[in-house]
Amino acid sequence: MKTSRPAEGSRDAVYQVRLPVSKSTITLVADLIRARRRQLGTRWRKVGPGNQAVIVLAVLRHDQRLADMAGGNNVSASTVRRWLQEVVELLAARAPRLDRALKKIARIGGVVVLLDGTLVRTRRRTGTDDRKNYSGKHKAHGLLFLALTDDKGNLIWISAAKPGRSSETTTARHNKITGHLRKAGLAALADLGFVGLDDHPDDDPVIITGRKATRSHRLTKAEKDANRLLSRERAAVEHGFANLKTWRVLTKLRMNARHATTLLRALLVLANAEIRR
Repeated sequence: MKTSRPAEGSRDAVYQVRLPVSKSTITLVADLIRARRRQLGTRWRKVGPGNQAVIVLAVLRHDQRLADMAGGNNVSASTVRRWLQEVVELLAARAPRLDRALKKIARIGGVVVLLDGTLVRTRRRTGTDDRKNYSGKHKAHGLLFLALTDDKGNLIWISAAKPGRSSETTTARHNKITGHLRKAGLAALADLGFVGLDDHPDDDPVIITGRKATRSHRLTKAEKDANRLLSRERAAVEHGFANLKTWRVLTKLRMNARHATTLLRALLVLANAEIRR
């Protein structure tokens, strides 16, 4: 067995990279880890809560390979994976439920929220099990998520993951969004993909969408102006998705729908923490 080290030094080269997250976000994650260790009665860990928080945030922010993070911190890749799962579950537990998020908006005087869906792409796998994740609309494999934001584009709620072939309207009905909106006394601005979602569009509308042109009915100038006004008001929802997707771990997911839901809700907490810093 060869034990002599190379003349130029260690075989493994370690480099530093900037982690673009605020100190308050690192403190938030470190405090959650510290409280979890206290709850479990953990005596000793390989690294402290602050270092674990930095390692996990680097994986989420830059989509760093677990083996690379492990090699740079003298731990195994399985240890980094356990740290990651622990932090993701702790953060996801802080994500607001739909009814509580809407009640909070109503309590502070809000009138409307913004509703939209997004496809988070996944790795394409062979076999028939992955066919349900193919989205004909986006021509790609992924998982569908619905999200609600306030009128400024700050994320307040995200749904559970659905297969990419699911429609936004069906997913919204599954989450009973219209019922929760009526109960909270709010309305939602949505795009044309949610036309037909509201069960009472004439008596008590809570889903406000634009008008669609058909073969028998072309849009009038007033309807086109109304559509442009609605699109302008809805533009803020795209900022919410943009803040969420700055976490590069979402570039292409490599997990099932249940774990993807937990991850997205954890990232929602982190994205809001970055906005409020």
